[in-house]
Amino acid sequence: MAVTLEHSESPNVLEPGDLSSRAAAEAYVGGVCFKLGPPTLIGAELEWLTVQGECSPPDRSAARRPSPAALADALGPYAPRSIAPDSPALSLPGGSRVTLEPGGQIELSSAPFAVTTQLSERLRTDTRILRDLLESRSIRMVSAAADADRRPKRVLRLPRYRAMELAFGGIGPFGKLMMCNTAATQVSVDAGVDRADVTARWTALYIMGPPLLAAFACSPALRGAPVGTWASQRMRTWLRLDHTRTRPPVEAWPDPIADYARWALDVPLLCVRRPDEANQLDRGWSAPPGASFADWLSGALDDEVGHRPDVGDLNYHLTTLFPPVRASGHLEVRYLDAQPGDDWTVPIHVIDALMSAPDVVDEATMLAEPLTGQWLHAARCGLADPQIRSVAVELLTLAAAHATTASGAREIESAAERCHTGRTPTDELVSITNSNGAVS
Repeated sequence: MAVTLEHSESPNVLEPGDLSSRAAAEAYVGGVCFKLGPPTLIGAELEWLTVQGECSPPDRSAARRPSPAALADALGPYAPRSIAPDSPALSLPGGSRVTLEPGGQIELSSAPFAVTTQLSERLRTDTRILRDLLESRSIRMVSAAADADRRPKRVLRLPRYRAMELAFGGIGPFGKLMMCNTAATQVSVDAGVDRADVTARWTALYIMGPPLLAAFACSPALRGAPVGTWASQRMRTWLRLDHTRTRPPVEAWPDPIADYARWALDVPLLCVRRPDEANQLDRGWSAPPGASFADWLSGALDDEVGHRPDVGDLNYHLTTLFPPVRASGHLEVRYLDAQPGDDWTVPIHVIDALMSAPDVVDEATMLAEPLTGQWLHAARCGLADPQIRSVAVELLTLAAAHATTASGAREIESAAERCHTGRTPTDELVSITNSNGAVS
């Protein structure tokens, strides 16, 4: 469930030859991106920056990123095929799969679970195993949502990421920063039992986005970013890199299933796979500038691309869409910074609680409605804005009241108290560390 379409093996509802019209393509996207059924499962994806070797604090800007070969050697049978083509790419014992981001960030994608306690326990187990595997080759996982010290550098030399870097590079500096120097905590929940339920849950996750973004923002520093004070430099990169791909006009969508499908086809192509050039690394996948998937489907790109798209091409295009909430069969919440230490459990409990029942979904939507669409303001100001702080506290208080476990409720209550005082997750961790006698 927490594995995106890029990794899934769900059966297609269309044969390649059936992708014959825009209407057929939109129907396919609506069906594959929004799987209907009772919303009972939750999953998560955790990301960490990585460093190889030891580096003293004054020299952190020189910290070396691990090479794909070093990562593959450390991970062994768990290595993803992006760095070890012949790897069995096994799941870790807790069910999580390992993937790599372009700058060497490492990610765990959990299996779906019915309860957050089991999800958290399995992710903790897999995190420990992953850390031990990497440390066997002097590779360290760093809990940070943005790299404050190193310049962005892409270590995955794959055609997809070369095409992304070129496309985003024409817009500004944020694409490479996002790709190489940021990390997130992502939470995935089921889409809903029917279209009305999907609409309510989708709308809630979007409207709650700005205050929850602020509640968990902890990336004020990002080396290479333009000058400016931001609570979440990580989210700044996403919001600024490509509006057509990262900021859909969700507020105007009465039917997310149909509207997401329409939007997806109109987003410009980020890359076009060319299997005959797959081994020519860093070349060949660039898309015609400004051309959308709908253009490709209509035949407008016949001269440039040489063939019409099939279902596999459409599935791949869907993995190049990066909205704050992405539809991948389930709903993938992508607006949360990677949390310090083991605090990634807190947003998991929060999302689970706020999506726990239709009346809770409705109340959360109502509480957050005054901040609808204020993504940039929330990413910039965070909890320093009194209204954002107030709504964040109200949402966390509601979540604590509907947490599925007593331990989850305690974690959320602590986060609500932190937000009330305006402290970030990192501030809280430093405060706890100092109270235990450590030096910050």
